[in-house]
This record gives sequence, C-alpha cells and structure tokens, in this order.
Amino acid sequence: MRGGPSTGLPTSPSQSDVMQARWGTHGDHPAVALAPASVHEVYDETIRAFNIAERFRMPVSLLVDEIIAHMRERVDIPDKSEITLWERPRPKVPPEQYLPFADTATGVPPMANFGEGYRYHITGLYHDVRGLPKDRPDVVDAKMRRLMRKIELGAPDILKHEAVLLEDATLGIVAYGSSARSAKAAIRLARARGIKVGLLRPLTIWPFCEGPVAGLSKQVRHIIVPEMNLGQLVLEVERVV
Repeated sequence: MRGGPSTGLPTSPSQSDVMQARWGTHGDHPAVALAPASVHEVYDETIRAFNIAERFRMPVSLLVDEIIAHMRERVDIPDKSEITLWERPRPKVPPEQYLPFADTATGVPPMANFGEGYRYHITGLYHDVRGLPKDRPDVVDAKMRRLMRKIELGAPDILKHEAVLLEDATLGIVAYGSSARSAKAAIRLARARGIKVGLLRPLTIWPFCEGPVAGLSKQVRHIIVPEMNLGQLVLEVERVV
C-alpha cells in the first residue's frame, strides 16, 4: 500500500487500500486480507495467504505497506518440514458425478486439479452447482449465502491478532502494518511515563476481528486508531465498540 490516488507516490507509504481489499469487486462477497508488520511476517503471512486461498477457494489479499516492502530485516526461513500447508478439499466421486460448486458442511466445495478428467464450467456470472450461469433468485441467494457462510465458519482459522501489554491497559491502541510498529514504540515511551497503554494489532484485517476489539472496548476508557489514511479501519472499530 502506498500513497494515492492513481499512480500516487510510488516510494511513499500509506494504508489507503484497506477498503479496496474488502469492497473492491462488484457484488456482495466475503473477503480475506492480511496485514504483516515486518519482513519476516511478509514471509509467514504469504504462506498463510496461500493456505487460506487453497482451503477456502477464494482470493486473499496481502496488504504490505510500502515502508515494510522496502525494509531489510532478518528472516529465518524454516525447514520445509516445519511449514504447515493446507490442502484444498478434493472430490471423492467419479468425474461424471462431480458438482464443482455444490454446497457442503463447510460451504467449501471440493476442487479437482486441472488435467484429472473433472470437467466443469467457470464463469464470472452467478451460476448453479455445475458452474452454468443462472439468474434465478433462489440459485443466486443460495450461492451468496454459501460464500458468506464458508468464511463465517472458517473464521477461527483465518483470524489472527497480536496483543501487546493489554493485561492492565486502560488506554488501547488498534493499529496494523507499519503504523503498529510506531505504536509499539509509543507504548514503550508512554509506559515509561506511567501511562497504562496497550496495543491490539490485527494481522487479519478482513474478516474484521470483532471479538478482540469488543473485548478491548469493555476494558479500556479510550481507543486510539492510528492509520495512514483519512480513516478506514477506524470505522470498523467504531462499529464494534
């Protein structure tokens, strides 16, 4: 994310694409967006983004601030055996019985690899369980609700946040990306002056971490939301609290 609009300021940081990541396409849909705050987290969250995309059959945005993208920090790359990879659900029926967009208990249909003999139709239109375009209200409604439900059910595996010195905090900060790095420095200075402040840092921006933010609002007297834009995620914080 960099300064904008349009081509913007190519070497200046910003956090102006938060809502773009959520509402950037036409139609009503769920979205997943992750916001790393260090070079090491860029590595880790890229793996997590691919895992989420595989398991839930959907795009995942990795919102890296420009300032982090141009930083140089140590990255300890683990052995491949230490990296957990999520596999997509695979079809367990023969090709002639395969329904590529059928509903399931998780809301995520099984997805065959290309070249394995499972043929299906892909379209940008609303479609039925076979992938063929349909505009019947009941078909559209069922598909929309399935897309929403798979993320609602999968939220425990998607949501991720960091809590810093919140145990005794009476003042809370909600920040993400490079703004959260500055917030951590500010917390150290404030704590040295006896101000009980802590940080809630969402690594998953979408879906929004409503539970932790709601819990924070019951503990602290004030919440500060610093971000490098004119106010985007602060609106979600206000909605929850």
